[in-house]
Amino acid sequence: MLTINMFSQADSVKGQGVGSAYDELMYLMTHDEAGAFNVRVNSWQKSDISHYHTVNPSYYLSTFMPNRGRKIGYVHFLPETLEGSLKLPQPFRSIFYRYVIAFYKRMDHIVVVNPTFIPKLAAYGIDPAKITYIPNFVRKEEFYPVSNAKKLALRQQYGLDSNRFTVLGVGQIQERKGVNDFITLAKKNPEMQFVWAGGFSFGAMTDGYAELKRVVENPPANLKFPGIVDRDRLVDYYDMADVFLLPSYNELFPMSVLEAFSTGTPVLLRDLDLYKAIIDGYYEPAQNGVEMNIKLRNLAANSAALARLKELSLAAADRYSEHHLAQVWHDFYTQQAEER
Repeated sequence: MLTINMFSQADSVKGQGVGSAYDELMYLMTHDEAGAFNVRVNSWQKSDISHYHTVNPSYYLSTFMPNRGRKIGYVHFLPETLEGSLKLPQPFRSIFYRYVIAFYKRMDHIVVVNPTFIPKLAAYGIDPAKITYIPNFVRKEEFYPVSNAKKLALRQQYGLDSNRFTVLGVGQIQERKGVNDFITLAKKNPEMQFVWAGGFSFGAMTDGYAELKRVVENPPANLKFPGIVDRDRLVDYYDMADVFLLPSYNELFPMSVLEAFSTGTPVLLRDLDLYKAIIDGYYEPAQNGVEMNIKLRNLAANSAALARLKELSLAAADRYSEHHLAQVWHDFYTQQAEER
């Protein structure tokens, strides 16, 4: 039986997608693939495969040690995707960016969650033949649709108006996520109610922290910031929403979009090129805040269009199902062990 050691501190910071992706994979390996592999976490014992989920310096040093087996790196971000997320002063920003790429180059093989990152990693000098695309996924047992009656009951439970059109955003509160656009949309549509589930996972290091914190502490009357929501309650927020809106300027493969798909929540996204490689046709695209505003109002007034988007979300959820990805990961780990 192959021994796989997962190196990860992904759960050390709440409210970030890396942690959610790691938790989903660990569940898959210990349930769907239970008995197929011997899975350890942060163990220094001999292993056939070492899978690095985060770029901690101690993990980098471990790659120089014997008995690590095949070293697999999980790419959840690149230096350019951190712009607008963390406020790192020079020269520390440049040093950290160089370190991240050095970490990836230490790997025997790389897994990306979006194929558009393969040429970008190649530009950093990593052989594309050593890169595999495996998408994120969520479990339908955790994120699932509910009846209209349950939706209304959840809104009452969480202090929302049962009858108002409800728009949900999920993710860290930072400029890269387009939270400022979300706030602007709330101000332009006082007849709707907006909720952003997430918080400042990295505190004052968050880009735009001071300005965003002021709004979070004193939001418009129709906008709620419940803070970082535990994963087992997050499904309620998707099920309360009429539309999931993510106005991010840069992403990889956001877990929040998959979670929205799994609950059958209609999805409206800023139309980024990277989405076209993975979920094209399953969401309503908008180029900017002005177009988001137009499309939100159209969806609020057009139940048929909303129902069509709901069907597309459920179709996307089937495409990125747990059981399909279980086989993909099984085959990948087996192949990597054979190449070792």
